[in-house]
Amino acid sequence: MKALLGTKIGMTQIISEDGVAVPVTLIQAGPVTVTQVKTVETDGYTAVQVAYGEGKNLSKAVAGHVKPAGSNPKHIREIRVNQLPEGLSVGSTIDVTTFALGDIVDATGTSKGKGFAGNVKRHNFNTSKHTHGGKGDVRKPGSIGSMYPQKVFKGKRMAGRMGHDQVTVKNLVVSYIDLENNLIGLRGAVPGPKKGLIIIGGKA
Repeated sequence: MKALLGTKIGMTQIISEDGVAVPVTLIQAGPVTVTQVKTVETDGYTAVQVAYGEGKNLSKAVAGHVKPAGSNPKHIREIRVNQLPEGLSVGSTIDVTTFALGDIVDATGTSKGKGFAGNVKRHNFNTSKHTHGGKGDVRKPGSIGSMYPQKVFKGKRMAGRMGHDQVTVKNLVVSYIDLENNLIGLRGAVPGPKKGLIIIGGKA
């Protein structure tokens, strides 16, 4: 199973073998502990639940759930898979050795929150004229609906909370692996702030 949890460290660059500077995002990836294995027979679908980090003040329900795995996690995530790897069971450990240089992966994280934003910044709307009757109302949204059906449809692009959404960047190349420190470097940018949780999923 090519999937791992980690925390984003930040961006840097490495020099490839052909002397080209490659921008990479370093991620402290794993190791993660398997806390539950779900199958079609028992749960209706196939998935692996993994735990990452060192948590504290766990609720009794969570502590009891992860006790068979011998883990005290800060994060628990479920990753759906098409087929369970052989020998995978509760308590198994997954680390960066599951990936190799050149692998194509997807990275999922939570983008940076930007608070309340207007429609110009949030949706890249044009502003109205500053002259010739503009009256200075350059950032007001104007009319938002018609006479019928006398309501605003869900999803209407208006001002509101911007950012802090789940974002997946696809087809990133694994360009750096540090087995000793459990570091993995993905070529390009990965969503989220530093220390943000990142889910790395392989194509295989």
